[in-house]
Amino acid sequence: MRVVATSSLVPGAVLAKTIYNESGRALLQNGIAFTPRIIERLKSFDITYVYVEDGRTSDIIANSPLSEKTRMHAIHFIKQSFSTIHQSVLSNHRYVLEETGQEMHGIVSSLIKELQNHGEVMSLLSDVFTHDDYIFTHSLNVTMYALALGKELNLPSSKMEALGLGAILHDVGKVNVPREVLLKPGKLTEEEFKCIQTHTESGFEILRQSSNIPLLAAHCAYQHHERLDGSGYPRGIKSEDIHLFGKILAIADVFDAVTSNRVYRDAMLPHGGLEILYSGSGSLFDQSLVEAFRRCIAVYPNGLSVQLDDGREAIVVKQNPNLCDRPIVREIKGDGTTGRDIDLSKELNIMISNCHLTSAS
Repeated sequence: MRVVATSSLVPGAVLAKTIYNESGRALLQNGIAFTPRIIERLKSFDITYVYVEDGRTSDIIANSPLSEKTRMHAIHFIKQSFSTIHQSVLSNHRYVLEETGQEMHGIVSSLIKELQNHGEVMSLLSDVFTHDDYIFTHSLNVTMYALALGKELNLPSSKMEALGLGAILHDVGKVNVPREVLLKPGKLTEEEFKCIQTHTESGFEILRQSSNIPLLAAHCAYQHHERLDGSGYPRGIKSEDIHLFGKILAIADVFDAVTSNRVYRDAMLPHGGLEILYSGSGSLFDQSLVEAFRRCIAVYPNGLSVQLDDGREAIVVKQNPNLCDRPIVREIKGDGTTGRDIDLSKELNIMISNCHLTSAS
């Protein structure tokens, strides 16, 4: 299978990986051939890419770190919890979290277990699904990125659980921000931006009230927009005053934000997201953590089309765990046939110069 831009799908191409909706129901089953109507429907759902069958790449597998069951359970839980908190008065937030605390701990434990068992560098590009609200899938994605970084740092299990809880609830304060501000497609006014900024303090106040939520987890909500140079919010604190979890969440939050579709722009591919992090490394984001994050995600996910620095086109076949930006790729010749597989971890004179979502022709 290979990754194809939805905008360049052609009728007759065959879906290789099932697309799910937010409820976990199959929106489009693998094996179905695309028609003009189906293609337009996918575009209406803002699905940027899909996986298609391709005889040249039939052996390529795009593995997700999460089972569909776990992913959909987690998203449903986040949505339900945020909705209940939104509908309750401030004094009742603590009771909402305490009532859902056991299930929340169970979900985080499941996420950690599946990530530990995954055994590969992580790619969420393999997860193709629709959703009706960015905040819920963003919360789950940030949790997976934060846990992957925690795993890379060899954090003990107790800290991994606290990090997971903090990550899954880091944006809970947004329940108090008007949806028209959260989902505004254009530039925010100064007043609207200040309104959104309140979600960090609001989230901290919600979480610190609950006996089921570690204070460290509450600080994930409080500090995920702080930056090393003091340019962040809500307090404008600097590097030495930002907790490790705050620094981890800052990286995971920004990376998922720029690699996800938003109402005001299209998603970047993973390598573009990393470039954003590196551009702020040492000033906005902790440099050692950015390096660690790079080691635990797939910079060029399986099935992605890439261009080598000698001009050849290729498709990513498999990841090299210790060199995530140097995967194994398969040469695609000018006549459309395949050449040899090239292990970029061994052939160091060859570099990836660009990558793109190819057409399905």
